[in-house]
Amino acid sequence: MGLTNEQYDEISREYENIRLKNRHIAESRRDYVYKNVEGYRELDDSVVSISMDMAKKQLEGEDGILEELHALLEDLKDMKRSMLKGAGLSEDYLDPIYDCPDCHDTGYIGTERCHCLKDRIFRKLYEQSNIIEYINKNNFDTLSYDYYKGESLDLFSRSVEACKDLIDSYGKDSKNILLYGTVGTGKSFLSGCIAKEMLDRGHSVIYFSAVSFFETVAKEVFGNNSKEDLYNQLDYIYNCDVLIIDDLGTELTNSFVESRLFHIINERNLRGRSTVISTNLSLEELRGVYSDRIFSRLVSTYTICKLTGPDIRMLKKLS
Repeated sequence: MGLTNEQYDEISREYENIRLKNRHIAESRRDYVYKNVEGYRELDDSVVSISMDMAKKQLEGEDGILEELHALLEDLKDMKRSMLKGAGLSEDYLDPIYDCPDCHDTGYIGTERCHCLKDRIFRKLYEQSNIIEYINKNNFDTLSYDYYKGESLDLFSRSVEACKDLIDSYGKDSKNILLYGTVGTGKSFLSGCIAKEMLDRGHSVIYFSAVSFFETVAKEVFGNNSKEDLYNQLDYIYNCDVLIIDDLGTELTNSFVESRLFHIINERNLRGRSTVISTNLSLEELRGVYSDRIFSRLVSTYTICKLTGPDIRMLKKLS
């Protein structure tokens, strides 16, 4: 589920278009100031001529040139700001324009990916995760308690509150949720509620079915990748704000699956990222299928939400 070269190229073009857009805005602002703020262009041109004169003097061996140049440029800068302010414009009206001031719309801070680039990658991954159509129909706006009664209603209500708590507390106290219970009782629905709400709030969300999750991890681990490439390709799994693994237990379980599951659960906990796992297995079955250390980590670091009741998907089909 990593990005293709075409998708990376598409992101690169997005950044190029952003830079072109902002350059056009900056040039339009400069043209406006030159036409409407008397004397500003001449002052702007003097910066170049003064710098050239000072450079010539420095080559001729005069002392203190750099200090003198710095003082002159600061005076000119103050004069230019004063002229802009006098024209009713902000003092930073002609400063460079960036959508992301941290990386100056390059996507990188040094050699590290900027948060804006990571967000774009997360969004691309989300777009191909096949959950968009699902969460547009299955979210808090379409949530209904009508299919639950008695204890099932109490369990569902508590699960809904746990999901809302994860959403509202994110950034202050990153929480995890394990949704378990029989088929069709609302586990995937609640996962979708979390996904849509977190995305609407500007957080990064990656959704996997358990089968596709472990297939993806296996391809990255056993592919012809360097250690650095492997980290970059799995970075979205480690660092997305919310990772959703749906239907845990439907994958073919083996030692590789167990070791990677523990590693990812543990790594995301250490990084303060939220993980949502749903499964049709009971707690007893989970403990039997996976290692004790995985079960212990889930019980100790996840809010455990049990769901019971009829198969709602079946009821909807029959209604």
